[in-house]
Amino acid sequence: MYTRKEKLIKQLTGLVTVTLGGTTAFAGLCIWNGNEKFYRDYVMPFTRRLDPETSHKLAVFAMKHCLIRKQPEPDTESLSTKLWNINFSNPVGLAAGFDKQAEAMQGLHRTGFGFVEIGSVTPQPQEGNKKPRVFRLEEDNAIINRYGFNSEGHEAVYDRVRLEVGKQKRAIIGVNLGKNKLSAMGDVRDYVVGVEKFGAIADYLVINISSPNTPGLRGLQQKEELENLITLVLEARNKLDTAKLPPLLVKIAPDLSDDEKKDIASVILKEKCRVDGIIVSNTTTSRPSDLKSQCKDEIGGLSGQPLKDISTRCIRDFYRLTSGQIPIIGVGGVGSGQDAYEKISAGASLVQLYTSFAFQGPPVIRRIKRELDEILRSKGYRNVTEAIGKSAQSN
Repeated sequence: MYTRKEKLIKQLTGLVTVTLGGTTAFAGLCIWNGNEKFYRDYVMPFTRRLDPETSHKLAVFAMKHCLIRKQPEPDTESLSTKLWNINFSNPVGLAAGFDKQAEAMQGLHRTGFGFVEIGSVTPQPQEGNKKPRVFRLEEDNAIINRYGFNSEGHEAVYDRVRLEVGKQKRAIIGVNLGKNKLSAMGDVRDYVVGVEKFGAIADYLVINISSPNTPGLRGLQQKEELENLITLVLEARNKLDTAKLPPLLVKIAPDLSDDEKKDIASVILKEKCRVDGIIVSNTTTSRPSDLKSQCKDEIGGLSGQPLKDISTRCIRDFYRLTSGQIPIIGVGGVGSGQDAYEKISAGASLVQLYTSFAFQGPPVIRRIKRELDEILRSKGYRNVTEAIGKSAQSN
């Protein structure tokens, strides 16, 4: 027989167990379903209490193990687009830098991204820069990172990409190629080897010469160096023994003078250097004067909201300089459907995001697509392709 006190303790224990179990189940269901309010009020504030790099690893883990429910409905027809003979269900992709080691491609695809860019991948494994190397600027909706191409190397990443492309329902995968900080082969050779390694399995390849965190890398954007680099990597791409040659893109910095932009445009318009696209843009080394966060003076590349207008202007400049002949992927500060639309209207055929995903979580993807669809319809566009370059043409 239980005493009255023992009965009370047992009842309270049962009540607590049921309450905790119910709360845990409710939280798990909200996370699984990508409940936007729950993420905004609970999940993301919790992750911001963690070290930024730890939070990043936790997000990759969640995507790797597909802990978020698959998008229940297909994307609307207005968002579908075709580029490089690839059918994209929507134009919103994940930028390189999140899934560096190609661990989470399937989870990211299920969550609603139209395509996923992994990397940057270096030929040999390297640790990257010393920690701490990632800093949140919460008041500015921005991040500064100086990861420095931390990579498990070609071999490890290749095996994961190969497994993903073998799946029936898979992500569209871009492979972002970098160079080792202390390259044994030489800068250009690192990129050539990357093209040779991933060319047969990637949906597209990116030559990343614009990260600010590898010494001397941005020097490859200079006219003569760029022409030599592109000539050699295109030769390597064209020699691939594969039925379909992957599109080759170059990722550039936003911190370019008008003359440097003209030089880059003149190079990529040459027949022997005609790349299939450019990604505009990488992070910026500039620091807008209105930044409020304590970490604003940390060394590294700034991404997020402060980069938005800088990258959009850069997109518009390159769209005009190339007369719309070279497709553009627009990156930098995309956190809403309006942001995505502005980049598309400036000349981008596709857009990518990263920082807003870090701050808002998976629900941001579906919200951006929903808002973009509403904007297109309100302006009388039947499909997103009709909006490409409209503001660049009118101004």
